[in-house]
Amino acid sequence: MAKSIPNDGDEQDRERRDPAPAVTRSLKILGVLAEANGPLTLTEIATALGLPKSSTMNLCLALEEGGMVQRVPSGYQLGRRNAELGGAFAAQFNQVREFYAVCQASPVLRHEVVQVAMLDDHDALYLARHEGSRTVRFGTPLGSRIHAALSATGNALLMVMDDSRIEAIMADQVPFPHVTDRSVRELPELLEKLHRARERGWALDPGQGMPGLVGVAVPLEGWAPGDPPLALGVAIQEARATPEHLERVAEALKDAALQLTNPLGASARRDLEESRRSSEG
Repeated sequence: MAKSIPNDGDEQDRERRDPAPAVTRSLKILGVLAEANGPLTLTEIATALGLPKSSTMNLCLALEEGGMVQRVPSGYQLGRRNAELGGAFAAQFNQVREFYAVCQASPVLRHEVVQVAMLDDHDALYLARHEGSRTVRFGTPLGSRIHAALSATGNALLMVMDDSRIEAIMADQVPFPHVTDRSVRELPELLEKLHRARERGWALDPGQGMPGLVGVAVPLEGWAPGDPPLALGVAIQEARATPEHLERVAEALKDAALQLTNPLGASARRDLEESRRSSEG
């Protein structure tokens, strides 16, 4: 009897052509753990990858040795080395290195949770976070993603593009995810929202991406050709999101973006702040 061709033949062909299958499988393990809601057992990881349990165990042992995964009583989870690599990835961009000092020097932003995001496909990917001084803090964990149509930072990343490019990026995403009752679902709604953001000079998320939070964000141009376009955003508890406060935060973000667009301006502000602290000490 002839052997039947498996439905995943293309995937098998790719694996046969893979020059480093162990590396590819290890990356898949990290991806599976990143998407899980908690630790996964060895059996669950092996099943997700379609690999023998013994092979999966060897890969997990190697990843554990490198700090990429860690073993806990209920299975495996991502290790702290991932956070170190994520921080190193963000720190290679000039503006992220200056971002914290600029936020701390701002009378408005020093109290807020301020985040830096870049566009990755159709998502806002969060790279850095200034914690602020408030007791109750909101925001998105580093390395997480929110659909760009639904977040203020995502809208800020999109608002600098023309409509045709936005349509190309978002065409296969419609309808957009339904996260809250206010979520934008269709492309014309998103384009209208971005048009208002361009007129205003900053993007606004009135609780469309996360219930109970209002987002304000501005685009941030890169310093060098290798730096990606970024966005600066603040998440504000709805009870505090008065029109006056939103305006204050937006103006502070625009000022921060202006400083971070000019390397000399950011460095001068940092030196001034350090000098002030030294004199006070």
